[in-house]
Amino acid sequence: MKIGELAKRSGLSAHTIRYYERIGLLPYADRNHSGQRDYDASILTWIEFLDHLKATGMPIREMLHYAALRERGVGTEAERRTLLEQHRERVRARVVELQACLLVLDTKIAGYAGTEQRMKDYDASIPERRRKPAGTRQAGAR
Repeated sequence: MKIGELAKRSGLSAHTIRYYERIGLLPYADRNHSGQRDYDASILTWIEFLDHLKATGMPIREMLHYAALRERGVGTEAERRTLLEQHRERVRARVVELQACLLVLDTKIAGYAGTEQRMKDYDASIPERRRKPAGTRQAGAR
């Protein structure tokens, strides 16, 4: 497939695809008879994996290290696994941190909802005759 098709199917821009190829995240594409890049559909699986690594916060230097190991092939599985296990632990720690942040947000939102209800309850508890219209003064108050 041509770079435009790969861009459309992967969600990456053609510029990003060329950049990833240049720095080594993507293998160099075969060229057709007119010199245009011709990608195999299997590259989409690799790009999807890179997207997951990126979304989980893996630094590009680690992604490059993983890609280099992958390129070397058989014999690098243990090192690739270790790299992914270490990243997984960082992701798990980040998920725990985000869950704590979510709890703070939920508590704050619930507090605002509680404030509205407390104000309604307070307003309802004041007898009607004791309420004064806004802007009125007591007699003799000067």
